[in-house]
Formats: sequence, C-alpha cells, structure tokens
Amino acid sequence: MHSRPFFLSRLSVAVLLSVAVVSGCNRGGRPAQVGKKAPDFAVSDGTSTIRLSDHRGKLVLLNFWASWCGPCIQETPGLEQLHRDRPDIQILAVSVDTDSDAYQRFIKRFHVDVPTVMDPEQKAAKLYHTDGWPESYIIDRNGVIRRKIIGDPDWSNPEIRAFLKNL
Repeated sequence: MHSRPFFLSRLSVAVLLSVAVVSGCNRGGRPAQVGKKAPDFAVSDGTSTIRLSDHRGKLVLLNFWASWCGPCIQETPGLEQLHRDRPDIQILAVSVDTDSDAYQRFIKRFHVDVPTVMDPEQKAAKLYHTDGWPESYIIDRNGVIRRKIIGDPDWSNPEIRAFLKNL
C-alpha cells in the first residue's frame, strides 16, 4: 500500500500530464490567421532560401516541421506524394531544426524533394504563431491563408484533396 503523499504526488503528475496533453492538442479549430493575408517572410540557411512572396499567384502549402518530430516523420511520405501528384501546388517546408547534421540526414533519409530550408531561430514560425510541429498553412493564389492543418494529416485524404482542388 502506498503512503498518502506518494499517491497524491502520482495523482498530481497524472492530472498535470492530462492537462498538458489536452491543451497541447487543442490549439484552436479556426486560427485567427485564417482569412487573412499570409505574413511574408524570407528564410535563408546558407544553402537554401525560401521567400513566400516569390510564390504569389500560386497555391502554397507552407509546412513547418522538425527532424526529431515523430508526426513530421510520419507526414513526410504523404507530403512528398502530394508534391508529385500536384506539381501546381508550391509546397514550402520550413524546418525548425538547430542541428544541421540531423536536418541533412532527414532530407536524405526521406528523399525530401520539396523546397525546404532550416530556420533554427523560428523567424517564420513566429510570424504564423506556430509552436507545434508539424503545422501547415494552405495559402491561396491571392496570398490569403485558407486553412491551418495541425499534426500529420493524410495528404491523400479526399477531403483535403478536394479542398486543394477547389482553391
């Protein structure tokens, strides 16, 4: 039988973890940015540069990710398949990695072909109020954010594909 303080401390930890998990998953169904102009940014890591303004007039899927993020790993093959299936969509990937070796290993291991750049200071992510990975923004041809997707969606999902097709 456990002593009362030990039981209470375990119960407290369980409650705190439950609150953390629920609040981490509940980042809003309709973010404030949807329907507004996408913040422009330019990120360069010395090897690659991504400027959102270079893609105005095109449908853009802006994806924030990290090499150490499990859901990002799960999402990558589907994102690459979407890139092959819909070359008209400009998929831009911004990594928040701080370890360039881990970033490069990820790029090679998963054969990442979408334009990607490292942004260890999270300059672009901060403009989008993004602090969880992966998060993606669908930006229409007029530069307006039409949807925010949190987590690792199935990019072959008919609902997502229809949404993209209708933009």
